[in-house]
Order: sequence, then C-alpha cells, then structure tokens
Amino acid sequence: ELRSRHQLHGDLGDDDEPWTTGVRETGASVTAMILVAAGSGSRLAAGVPKALVEVGGRSLLQHCLDTASTVERITQIVVVVPAAHLREVSAALAGQAVDVAAGGDTRDDSVRAGLALITGAEQILVHDAARPFVPAEVFERVIDALTDSEAVIPAVPVVDTIKRVRDGVVIDTPVRDELVAVQTPQGFRAATLRAAHDGHDPQVTDDAMRVERAGIAVRVVAGSPQGFKITTPFD
Repeated sequence: ELRSRHQLHGDLGDDDEPWTTGVRETGASVTAMILVAAGSGSRLAAGVPKALVEVGGRSLLQHCLDTASTVERITQIVVVVPAAHLREVSAALAGQAVDVAAGGDTRDDSVRAGLALITGAEQILVHDAARPFVPAEVFERVIDALTDSEAVIPAVPVVDTIKRVRDGVVIDTPVRDELVAVQTPQGFRAATLRAAHDGHDPQVTDDAMRVERAGIAVRVVAGSPQGFKITTPFD
C-alpha cells in the first residue's frame, strides 16, 4: 500500500488544503517517530529556528531525516516545526515521506502536536532535531529494546565530575558511576507515551521523565558521542 505521508497540518486559510507530495511504502505501522524541531534556537543566535540552521549544506532537520529514512522499521515520521515556519518547512520537505505539524509554545505542546498525527503505531520514538548526527544504530538499539520494555533511552557515561550547587555553594557531589547523559531518540510504547502526556508538569525536561513519574521503568541503552546536542554557536 502506498500512502501519502507529507501533509501540512496547522492554521490554514479558507482556501488552503493540506499538501500531499510524498509517499512511503507501508503496511502495518510498527514504529513512528516524532521529530521535534519547533525550538527557536535563541541560544544558537543564528537568526533562524535551530532546526533550519545548515551544517555542510544541509539543515539540522534534514540531517535527522536522512538518518531516520535508513531505519526501515520507522514507518511514519511527523516533523513538528515552529508555527511561523510551517509553510516554509513543508515546501522544503516536499516529496519526502513525512507529516509536518505546527509546534506549540513548549516542547510538551510540540510533542502532543506530533502525537495527534500518529496513526496505528505500537511504538513511538521522540527525537530532537538538535541532535542531527545520531547514527542509525542508536535508533535500531532503542527499537530493539522496546521489544520487552515500555520506555527506552540512549545515554552515554558522564566524564566530568558533577556537583549540585545552591546559592553558589556545593551541596552534593553525586557518584559519577551512576550518572549518564541522556540523548534521543527516546522510545516508548505508544499507549505509555500518550498516557504520560495526559497531565501537565512544567518541571519535566524530557519524555522519559514523564514516564518515570508515572512509576514506569525506563531502560537505558548505549548512545553515541555523535548524539551531542547543538545548543550554542560553539557546538
């Protein structure tokens, strides 16, 4: 079955129609991916949303899609972008097998916008466009681990000593052997992720934390040094 997956979702005018310009060959949907690309990138100070910044002639967003497209088990991709750039990004992705949705004011809002377009998937990956160089094998490891886990995150060991500081004074030094730096894509059973996003918690910093707070075990698999996050011009 050939199904169009490139559609425009957001605030359309009365004369506008969803754009349908790409196809992906799919049967039963197994794993879907939400690519969160709605951040403003203020700390990067590049003058455009972070996901649209180019490295090596391709946007961070496109680098992510290039890798995800090689993972055959990903059967649906939803790209969530800043609402003000919805048409621009949709035009740039014309012909690619993706859905494009307008993001919200917060990351949680953007993930929920992506969830609204996921159809039929039993598993969902949530990936940040700010991590454009995560290799395909990390995606594969996360999907593999979802076979017997409800939630999976890739991570790498912390190499620096980490200290907790309050009012300019060290209050604790956690045991480094127990610390990891978490990356994306994070993977979830679809029902688990949807349930985790039913509530509102402004202190949550990633989707895995939402699942943790629901009392669900989150499994950790090996990430990659290439999965670093682009945040500042130095990155």
